[in-house]
Amino acid sequence: MARILHWSCCMLAILFVPSPSVVSQIRLEVFADGFSRPVALASAGDSRMFVVEQEGRIMVVDSSGNTHPEPFLDIAGQITAVGNEQGLLGLAFHPDYATNGFFYVNYTDVNGNTRVSRFSVSGTNPGQADQESEFPIISFEQPFMNHNGGDLKFGPDGYLYISTGDGGSGGDPGNRAQDLATLLGKILRIDVDGGSPYAVPADNPFAGIDSVMKEIWALGLRNPWRISFDRETGDLWIADVGQREVEEINFQPAASAGGENYGWRCYEGSNPYNTEDCLENGNYIFPVHEYTHDPGGFCSVTGGYVYRGLQYPSLRGHYFFADYCRNRIWSLQDHSGTWAVTDHGQFQDNTFSTFGEDRNGELYVAALSGGTLYRITAAETAFPAPDRTGPVLRVYPNPVTDRMWIEYRGILEPDTQISLYTPEGKLL
Repeated sequence: MARILHWSCCMLAILFVPSPSVVSQIRLEVFADGFSRPVALASAGDSRMFVVEQEGRIMVVDSSGNTHPEPFLDIAGQITAVGNEQGLLGLAFHPDYATNGFFYVNYTDVNGNTRVSRFSVSGTNPGQADQESEFPIISFEQPFMNHNGGDLKFGPDGYLYISTGDGGSGGDPGNRAQDLATLLGKILRIDVDGGSPYAVPADNPFAGIDSVMKEIWALGLRNPWRISFDRETGDLWIADVGQREVEEINFQPAASAGGENYGWRCYEGSNPYNTEDCLENGNYIFPVHEYTHDPGGFCSVTGGYVYRGLQYPSLRGHYFFADYCRNRIWSLQDHSGTWAVTDHGQFQDNTFSTFGEDRNGELYVAALSGGTLYRITAAETAFPAPDRTGPVLRVYPNPVTDRMWIEYRGILEPDTQISLYTPEGKLL
């Protein structure tokens, strides 16, 4: 039986109301609390939010903000969590998690080295992982306790991206971020479906070069604590924690072929740091945004996501990020090649450690010391969020022509028909 979608131009007119030129100030609503050092948030594509606790547990929060009493996964006995930067650091669900039950974690093992492993959900309880299902994917030594990176994200290409720090200490004493023979100070890109334990994608930028680590996708990073993909454009955002003076936000467009060098340790942000044996600065990609530690007492950038939810139109297209030390949140947006920053203010008594995105594109942020998970809302009328487990219908205006883009995301039957009508009922 054909599924017919009838849209009136009246409805289209509502959708075509331009986004407000003034960005609404955000509010933080407590969604759940009582967590112990939350450092990462992830969605499995359903209504739940998964909260990664640094000491080695993953907790589950339902759509009403209720935390399940038992952890989804507990590997506290398998990790080292000394100081502020080791522990269970990252979580990503396989794009086909609903079918295969695979998810991936990034942690520092009992020897202090980085390990990325795959686990499986329990075959009898969707709220529990199979604790005995660990399958190691990749591991590498960490020379010091700090700068472990630790994030994991699946890209729109289906590959797993891994952020790694420069190995720690201060000033990258081994110049590892610039060394293509080590995985440290990089973004890695691997195919977890193409081999066991993984394959290197053939189009990785260094895949055909001898004597380099072929998993490398980008280099020149100090401690890329949090990365994310824009779910609408596929662009990659990399928030890299600075040394003593500068915090930076790096942007990689979706069309990138990889191989970008973001400059560390030659540069901290756009400032020269240690230029010994460095190339001309035209060989480096500089941040689209950076901010200094002083004045203000800033210390460590926490990267977030581009807001693609539908509840708060004025926030759409804004990349949100925070500073860990000063409880402040900003957003960044491209205005015809110029990156504009909105200061959303300071939220006292919070040490923001991570952002999260639910299946509808709504954003969350967690505070490390207080153990609180907040939902980001805005001081504007909220539109009800659609349930994106079903079909999604969206219409985009083109500002330079009289055309429009119509996007339908859902399962189309072979005889699906889409019909457009004018307000007078005339079929277009």
